[in-house]
Amino acid sequence: MTEPVHKVRAPWFPRYSEVRQLLTILEGVPKATIRSMIAAIGEQMGTPQQPVDWSTPAAWIEERLTGESAKLARQIWEQSQRQINPRYIDGTYLFINAKEFFAERAPLCQLTERGKAFLANDAAVIREIDDEEGVLYLLSMLATRKRAMRGDLLPEWGDYLREYSHFHAEASIKDTLRRRLVNLTERGLVERDGNSYTITQAGLDYAATAPKNATDPRREMLRAVQTFNEKEREALRKRLSTMSPYLFEHLIGQLLEAMGYEDVTVTKASGDQGVDVVATIQLGITTITEVVQVKRHQGSISRPLVDQLRGALPYHKAIRGTLITLGKFSSGCTEAAVFPGAAPITLIDGEKLLDLLIEHQIGIRHRPITLYELDEEFFQALDERRQISDALNGSGAT
Repeated sequence: MTEPVHKVRAPWFPRYSEVRQLLTILEGVPKATIRSMIAAIGEQMGTPQQPVDWSTPAAWIEERLTGESAKLARQIWEQSQRQINPRYIDGTYLFINAKEFFAERAPLCQLTERGKAFLANDAAVIREIDDEEGVLYLLSMLATRKRAMRGDLLPEWGDYLREYSHFHAEASIKDTLRRRLVNLTERGLVERDGNSYTITQAGLDYAATAPKNATDPRREMLRAVQTFNEKEREALRKRLSTMSPYLFEHLIGQLLEAMGYEDVTVTKASGDQGVDVVATIQLGITTITEVVQVKRHQGSISRPLVDQLRGALPYHKAIRGTLITLGKFSSGCTEAAVFPGAAPITLIDGEKLLDLLIEHQIGIRHRPITLYELDEEFFQALDERRQISDALNGSGAT
């Protein structure tokens, strides 16, 4: 059986802008100096009980490093315009060496032709690396989805890694996905809105250049399920937008109960000080009262509603409030919600509301799908036991 081509080799997949900065800064630097600096930092990592603060390079470089290591750390920090913390370059430097951007046997960091091409943003070299590291495949996944959170991408990304890489642990699967999404977002191929990711037009155009792999029925099925789920999500959005305000408030009440709130009460149409739902929630050993204001319209919510809800907290003896809308929130509204010294107001926009309703199955049902898959490892282990048995018995029978 042909061994699969292993991709997604870089565990600490960096932002390409950082790689280019380091290529420029480290060119001509002795490799031994880089290794010494990384080792000197590694010796001072601390413990969970006594962590070491690495957040201010200008301070810790002088305190913890000496000689050439301190000089190189200052060079990295200053020449990167204080963008690259020398504490965290080991993963990027490993990536640079793995991609052969510096000459392997030279004592100094000397750019190879491949390194120069990457530095110049050569399209062929970038595409080759993106294919090697699963970035193009990740873009093709996002191209089939209108919008996705990391959790939505994990099943298919995990299948891809188990087939094409050595990363099989759940933590590794999550981390490799997160780092590649950061890379794609910085390059403008993906947009991030809160916890959700959307492929841009530039990303769609670039994804079209991805090599076409043989069709995998499992992935086709996952994409079909995702397409169906996206349609049902939009159907839920449309249904919510046509509900009466009264029924919408009761739906929010049911959502709060599903989320663990107690004593959930939908208030009367008047005399509620702008509050639609009141509930209690257990935080540690303390039970607090929370008030919720619901806005079904899909426009933008502005700051006065935050101020109004915050002003209603004493009336209900509440400590915090939540504002829920099918629409979005203005920047002024977002700033007012976390105003220093004021009672906190949580903002839940339309996309987050849909996420919560789907997660807690309010207005949406989850239907399990059973997928049968031949267990190749079982049959391989069975065959290995037969070979061991034959060897012990001195038999060559098949």
